Amino acid sequence: MQNSISKYINWSKAIFTALVLATAGTNFVSAQAVAEKTAIGTSKTWGTVDGISVVGLVQGPSAAKADLQIACVFEYTEGDIFNPPALPKELNGMVHLDEALKGIITEVRKKGQFKGHALETLLINPPKGSLASGKLLLIGLGNRNSFDAGLMKEVGSVAMREALKLQVHTASFASDIKDAGIDSPTALVAENVVLGAFDAYRAQSYLNTQHLSDKMKLKKLILLAGPSFFTVAGGGIQEAISKLNTK
Repeated sequence: MQNSISKYINWSKAIFTALVLATAGTNFVSAQAVAEKTAIGTSKTWGTVDGISVVGLVQGPSAAKADLQIACVFEYTEGDIFNPPALPKELNGMVHLDEALKGIITEVRKKGQFKGHALETLLINPPKGSLASGKLLLIGLGNRNSFDAGLMKEVGSVAMREALKLQVHTASFASDIKDAGIDSPTALVAENVVLGAFDAYRAQSYLNTQHLSDKMKLKKLILLAGPSFFTVAGGGIQEAISKLNTK
């Protein structure tokens, strides 16, 4: 009987030790995951397409330096960029944009002056010093409840056409889908944006060879990503670059 009790106690100690080690291992993995988040300000050129550098940047749209900043919003619902499932303020680039412009984005959306229908656009000239970019272009994503990543090809095309029309040298793109609390496929969204953007670029480039278009000045397309999504988005961007460069 005594031997049985001793064996049970030893077995219990072993299980307890294993649980402690497992918990410690889990905490270590979690700590690693946090540590592996890409630092804000990190920039990487993922490749080039038709002489245009395609760059990834960990930065919010209010702080990214570019001639043109492009940001996306869904159709308006009360408090949608501020309340869950939207990301908290400190992680939410659209909130930072809105605050930098003293609430004008929320105001025009709330009043129905910019409805956010799919592919609808609104160009804003920010007051000097309010944003790091020279101009801000909003592109609508439609109804959040019916969002499909395929739409981002068309969004990318619209973004590129507007950038070329404005004859900017650098354009920065923020999808803001994660900020809005939509669980979207990050790599596919990034891939589709790049594919759509260069479909539009090549159409305009063809017109340029026919002397039917103004000179194209764009040199750099920047895609913004949050610290947790930089590497995943980069994979999608590289996939798009590979497909475009084999066409």
